[in-house]
Amino acid sequence: MMSFLNQLHQQLGPMSWPLIFCSVLTLALWLERGLTLLWTSLRGEREKRHLRRHGHAYPDAQMEHMRSLILQGCSLLVKHRQCAKSTREDLASVWLQQQRLKLHSGLRVLTLVGVISPLLGLLGTVLGLIEMFRSISQSQDPVTPSLLADGLGLAMSTTAAGLLIALPAIAGAQLFGLWADRLLDKLTHELNQCNLYLEGVELGGQA
Repeated sequence: MMSFLNQLHQQLGPMSWPLIFCSVLTLALWLERGLTLLWTSLRGEREKRHLRRHGHAYPDAQMEHMRSLILQGCSLLVKHRQCAKSTREDLASVWLQQQRLKLHSGLRVLTLVGVISPLLGLLGTVLGLIEMFRSISQSQDPVTPSLLADGLGLAMSTTAAGLLIALPAIAGAQLFGLWADRLLDKLTHELNQCNLYLEGVELGGQA
């Protein structure tokens, strides 16, 4: 592992460690967001089907074992079913905003990495070119095309590394953001249905 890191350091120059850090951070956020959103989506559908199979329209307020976001939100509304519909709507709005922050957690960091990585790569390229020309100016040997090609290749490798990190970072931020928004749309729809159901029950009880 150390030999691989040392090889990267030789190829990428002084910007190697910041670029390695950005790549590790991008990979970690990809795995964390992907698994979190997948778990949230699958568990919500599974618990909702389980509830429907057992003849319950929505979870009871005392059903603490419900872990999916959909049923947590519905349980919150059921818990406050004695309140007015507008109050339940305000509660749902505040709760949805909290869930939005959680589902979008880390996406700004991914976007930031996507912006910074190419700049780090470009900085590494500029530093590499400066070092190459400084070495050429101090050398008494003739400058050959192969020498220039080797120096330029090493310098440009940092720009390529920065772009390779930025692409999955920016793509991940956008894709996970769309996924999170889709989950939030489902949550909003389900909470609206639950609120209408509770309103109908309340009106039926008054009749």
